[in-house]
Amino acid sequence: MQDIPVNLNIVALIIILGIFIGFFISYFIIKKAINNNPSNLFMGIFILILSFVMLEGWLNYTGFIFKILWATNFAEPFNFIIAPLIYLFGISQFKGFKKEKQWPHFIPFVLWLGYCMFFFIQSDVFKYNANIDVMQLDIPYLNNVQKISYDPLHIRTYVNFMTLISFVIYTVFIVRLLLLKAKSLGNTIFNTKNKTLISLRNSLTHFLIIIIIFIIVKLIFKNDVGDYFIFLYLSFMIFMTAVQIMNNSNYYSQVSSFLEVPTLKYQKSSLDTTTKENILNVIVQQMKSDKYFKTSTASLSGLAKAINESSHHVSQVINEQLNQSFFEMLASYRVEEAKTILKTELGKKFTIEEIAEQVGYNSKSAFNTAFKKITSQTPSEYRDS
Repeated sequence: MQDIPVNLNIVALIIILGIFIGFFISYFIIKKAINNNPSNLFMGIFILILSFVMLEGWLNYTGFIFKILWATNFAEPFNFIIAPLIYLFGISQFKGFKKEKQWPHFIPFVLWLGYCMFFFIQSDVFKYNANIDVMQLDIPYLNNVQKISYDPLHIRTYVNFMTLISFVIYTVFIVRLLLLKAKSLGNTIFNTKNKTLISLRNSLTHFLIIIIIFIIVKLIFKNDVGDYFIFLYLSFMIFMTAVQIMNNSNYYSQVSSFLEVPTLKYQKSSLDTTTKENILNVIVQQMKSDKYFKTSTASLSGLAKAINESSHHVSQVINEQLNQSFFEMLASYRVEEAKTILKTELGKKFTIEEIAEQVGYNSKSAFNTAFKKITSQTPSEYRDS
């Protein structure tokens, strides 16, 4: 096989940076959302899938794919899971969503994954020739003997068309979802202050832009030669998502240690199980009865002092027994208290800023961020519902 030179330029660097950030943030989004926030879970999986698709495109664009021929077209089945994930991200933000009933959306992905097995089992020589064809390289093909057809139904040439059909169908689903939700609120898609609607509308806008770029690229370029234009836009989306996550993080509102390694943090702790349970009971007592979380200056050291324990032990118990950080635990109590207030007649008369202050927050934005992270709604949306 001929040694294909690697093509590394500014486009390749931008895309690989987007891929790296995509894998990085998807890991944390999925980790934090896997048990209690389906909409964020779908978003995390969506970003992870995009990162894999971009990685395959980057391998093709740079020529690295010729060094790992076994990975040829490894992300192609993901074409049929991108649009369903965007739709599920949207619908999971509304009441009545049942995750267990959404499996039919993944049938096209599973079917195409199974069909791709005919391609995946082909020889490296076959995949070498396939990459030459896809990348339109002016180099000779190698002789190849096919023992089994890679496309027994002769439908692989329609994969881009089928991907576009999937995008269009789910675009219709998303638009219908937005119209119904806007109508129920007495708003329109373009004239609303509902944050969920605004978020979905913006997501739909990006999705439509991707579809337009996809169509233009496939009309102008043969095979996958121009796909890097799509990956550049996806990189931009991932960069903006990362910026949004950092801007909305509660990291900035707490006293944080530098380069702390949680997995090694309590390795030499002397606490036994009984002692941990006793400390946890005192912490819960302090939170539920004394409502320590209402203190706007609440801190790990302050809580430790209040229950006469070391900060290190208190942090360990919260992390290991509750699987939360101190500030995650603090937010959960504050949000539960806020939910109780919002349900009352008096709570309907308070402003959001007043409720935020009552439960211990110094700013409305920090309160809104924590509340939506836990409930998938803003305080105003929760009160209205």
